[in-house]
Amino acid sequence: MTDMYAHVSVRILEKEYQVACPASERTDLLDSAEMLNAKMREIRDSGKVVGLDRIAVMAALNMANELLQTKAKDQALETSLGPRLRVLNERVESVLGGNQQLDL
Repeated sequence: MTDMYAHVSVRILEKEYQVACPASERTDLLDSAEMLNAKMREIRDSGKVVGLDRIAVMAALNMANELLQTKAKDQALETSLGPRLRVLNERVESVLGGNQQLDL
């Protein structure tokens, strides 16, 4: 690894993992690990799932489902707002005269 990579130690369900990632993504990795740890603790503490691999799979499925739901909401929002934003942008452009510069 080069200086552009960070070696990060994360703890998930009392187990230590060493992970390398681009230095610029270190904070995101730590936040992701914290989120995963919380989700896995929640599943473990519910008592419905036993075994580290099963807990990890359930956490991954739950998080993937949340991601898909968020993407669907974003897409719906973009679909409903996209045309309205284009109309507003056209109005602003027509009021400003297209290529006119504003004096500040």
